[in-house]
Amino acid sequence: MNVKEAIHKRRAFRSFEPVEITKDFLNDLAECAQLSASCFNNQPWRYIFVYEPEMLEKMHKALSQGNEWAHKASLIIVVLGKKEDDCVIHDRVYCQFDIGMATAHMILRATELDLVAHPIAGYSPRKTRDILGIPDDIDVIALVIVGKKSDKINPVLSDKQVEAEKNRPDRLSTEKFIFHNKYLEK
Repeated sequence: MNVKEAIHKRRAFRSFEPVEITKDFLNDLAECAQLSASCFNNQPWRYIFVYEPEMLEKMHKALSQGNEWAHKASLIIVVLGKKEDDCVIHDRVYCQFDIGMATAHMILRATELDLVAHPIAGYSPRKTRDILGIPDDIDVIALVIVGKKSDKINPVLSDKQVEAEKNRPDRLSTEKFIFHNKYLEK
């Protein structure tokens, strides 16, 4: 599979079946993030791979209502970073951009390996900090829910989520977000 195929294949599915999480797989994901570009090669990304059953169970308490589907995940990647660990040039803060690129590398690699890596914002950063012992000076940016796509629809899904499992949600047309040579209101 090439990169474009992985981009086209990537979907935010919510119906999972268990998958074995091996050290080789975790190292593979880590190496993909490691090779990502960053401002002055600062590499500001930090991740916690949560995969032991008792820790996954604890992390369920950090998930927002509506994300109960994530309880079937085999891995939760906690995406972390600090603004001070990357370039801040005048009012331009690069940290979250660089961390986002590294995380996208992992998401595409998981997709290539026939897994789902679904980033979410529906969680409590405070509970995540408490459960995992994350210091207050480190930002909890996102969670990435990883599992094997199941053909059986998860019964906790809402009607809207079930529809998104069956059909890729509409994407904006490129004309809505690409501008040529200058910005124009659309």
